[in-house]
Amino acid sequence: MNTPSTSPEQARRLANAVRMLAVDAVEKAQSGHPGAPMGMADIAEVLWRRHLRHNPSNPKWADRDRFVLSNGHGSMLIYALLHLTGYDLPLSELQNFRQLHSKTAGHPEVGVTPGVETTTGPLGQGISNAVGMALAEKLLAAEFNRPGHTVVDHFTYAFLGDGCLMEGISHEACSLAGTLRLSRLIAFYDDNGISIDGHVEGWFTDDTPQRFQAYGWHVIPVVDGHDPVAIEAALVQARQQAQRPDGRPTLICCQTVIGMGAPHKAGTHDVHGAPLGAVEVAATRAALDWTAGPFEIPADVAEAWDARAAGQALERDWRQRFEAYRTEFPDEAAEFERRMAGDLPADFAERLPALLEAVAARPEAVATRKASQNALDALAPLVPEFFGGSADLTASNLTNFKACTRAGRDAWGNHLSYGVREFGMAAIMNGIALHGGYIPYGGTFLTFSDYSRNAIRMAALMKQRVIHVFTHDSIGLGEDGPTHQSVEHVPSLRLIPHLDVWRPADALETAVAWVCALERRDGPSALCLSRQNLPRVTEGVLAGHIRKGGYVLSDMESPQAVIVATGSEVEIALQAQALLAADGVRCRVVSMPSTNVFDRQPRAYQDKVLPLSLPAVAVEAAHPDFWRKYVGRTGMVVGVATFGESAPAKVLYRHFGVTSARVADAVRTLVHRAAHRREEPLPEQIVPGLH
Repeated sequence: MNTPSTSPEQARRLANAVRMLAVDAVEKAQSGHPGAPMGMADIAEVLWRRHLRHNPSNPKWADRDRFVLSNGHGSMLIYALLHLTGYDLPLSELQNFRQLHSKTAGHPEVGVTPGVETTTGPLGQGISNAVGMALAEKLLAAEFNRPGHTVVDHFTYAFLGDGCLMEGISHEACSLAGTLRLSRLIAFYDDNGISIDGHVEGWFTDDTPQRFQAYGWHVIPVVDGHDPVAIEAALVQARQQAQRPDGRPTLICCQTVIGMGAPHKAGTHDVHGAPLGAVEVAATRAALDWTAGPFEIPADVAEAWDARAAGQALERDWRQRFEAYRTEFPDEAAEFERRMAGDLPADFAERLPALLEAVAARPEAVATRKASQNALDALAPLVPEFFGGSADLTASNLTNFKACTRAGRDAWGNHLSYGVREFGMAAIMNGIALHGGYIPYGGTFLTFSDYSRNAIRMAALMKQRVIHVFTHDSIGLGEDGPTHQSVEHVPSLRLIPHLDVWRPADALETAVAWVCALERRDGPSALCLSRQNLPRVTEGVLAGHIRKGGYVLSDMESPQAVIVATGSEVEIALQAQALLAADGVRCRVVSMPSTNVFDRQPRAYQDKVLPLSLPAVAVEAAHPDFWRKYVGRTGMVVGVATFGESAPAKVLYRHFGVTSARVADAVRTLVHRAAHRREEPLPEQIVPGLH
């Protein structure tokens, strides 16, 4: 930013503006966390006024620095900074802190507040998102920068506290960041020694500097985290070492006082997550010599904070450099703009039919994890922004594809081995998606989605295009046993709002699932894939039907019942249909690869596929309770309501009764009941206990 030098006294006064906005907003709401904003205000003043390259008039400028408040409970810190520097966040929004429909929620939310880069609620995920952003920056720089033309040239900054460091995900993500030498990632650790329960020395005694040094980070101690001169020196050092060929990410450890400025509560857990109270607010104003009233900012302070003119100049300079880049590299410039806008290639839709036709023409039985890899082989040349990976299971998840190149410390390709870091991988992918320029996907076993779950939820909350590849989706994986056999995972993932869960039955359904996940810009997708080979079941099926999430796969004239199935159980449903036909029972088979997508279809379509007049049986090698919404109280579900066993897959399907014979028996029972009800008069009363 090259802001003119500021005296320590003036810097403290500018920081006090942040402190008092936080104090006033929390006090007015009678809810919130004033301690962290008060403690980190001096660090924020140095970073935001003197180094952060951003343009409040255009929060989406491609080459802006990214700022992440990982300790998101201190949200009034970023809200105060955004307001003071000139973002579209008026004082009225700060006065409406934590109220319904305000832009100042309890924790920062991307897409709600201009200038907020990620939603930081669960501790540790913000710094992990920042790792993803820094990774995306380095990938884009390697891909698009040219000699004499540096169009990707920004830093990622993160604030974090003790809670972020205690969460295990911070180990996963920061360890990988050190290994990859993400030198343009600079994090500030708010070392105040306090968490909700009090002084952390009773439960957190890690040597944090040595921990990060062991990760391969550059660590800078700042003994007084309220000294702007020391903070400035540390930040300059961090930025300088980032330019070196062997540069590393930096952790600046700032010893601070939580609630700095509150005479009686500073340094205690009382100021962590509660309003100061009217008496302490008045005492704080006096202690800081802050004579302005609540939510009042003196004119000279407001002028010193205003970053709009400087930000516009920074972006204007970058755009001039980008136009020079465009003159020499027009194709690369157009590609960069497309990718940062999140648009798919212009010819993507045009080339899809041939791709799907080629997939549908392959008759062989194949595991849907292999079908997924085949789809990637076909799609990757169409979508150069693919960035894949796996949590140490590439050979099992099959997330690599033809001609993919390996990303690493010195090799910046499009496929990364994340190591055994499922949670970290998921949160890093969120950061990549938030940064822009790449569409991230990553693989692990479905049962390990439990490790990733909160980051999956955050992707759904933020409506980010992130694709999870979950293989080994059921008891069908066989001998590895119940620890690895997913039973409850598919149903539970379907409950996450905005997450599209796909469980395809064959190669064509798998390819369509990939296409839908790619085309979707308002949320993440999860592809749940089989280890065992599955036959082709979609011969003659149009991709457009599969896109609806559920469709009639096989029908008979005047059907008497419906069988609904997903994934590997669609084959079983078709076999049951044949058994029933031999007995003169006419049955419809519905394949429902994505219940989430099906539920978004018009009600008329849903009723056409699953008529309310027909009894229904659902079959899925998963917990049966989820399917009650489709088959009703009078329908039946063939599923697995207990944990699995260690045995070959075919043995397990027989053992748990997930067979065509059992499905056929369930249909016969329902058809018989329906006929019986039509023949008998209505009972005078319902007898409890009868089914």
